[in-house]
Amino acid sequence: QVQLVESGGGLVQPGGSLRLSCAASEITFSIYTMGWYRQAPGNQRELVARITSGSSTNYADSVKGRFTISRDNAKKTMSLQMNSLKPEDTALYYCNANHPIRKREYWGQGTQVTVSS
Repeated sequence: QVQLVESGGGLVQPGGSLRLSCAASEITFSIYTMGWYRQAPGNQRELVARITSGSSTNYADSVKGRFTISRDNAKKTMSLQMNSLKPEDTALYYCNANHPIRKREYWGQGTQVTVSS
């Protein structure tokens, strides 16, 4: 069973930066597609960024140019560097792992990001 633990959330001012991290227990971490999702109250959970085992990436239009997703297979971690944060980025951010063949999904518990002055 894959276990995911997020960290790095917090309160930041508009225009500020924050770096989220996700640590995975799975020894075959490198094969998983990893992603960050977020959900604000009243909204559906949305994909923020995704990175494949081959390190190809894609981003939601709302965060392109501001957020950068990366992974470290040796450390079995995945990160999201968030710059130029806006109040609308406020949400609970979740780490997600998806096996490309089995199509099984795993979720972390979430970490809160609040962007406010």
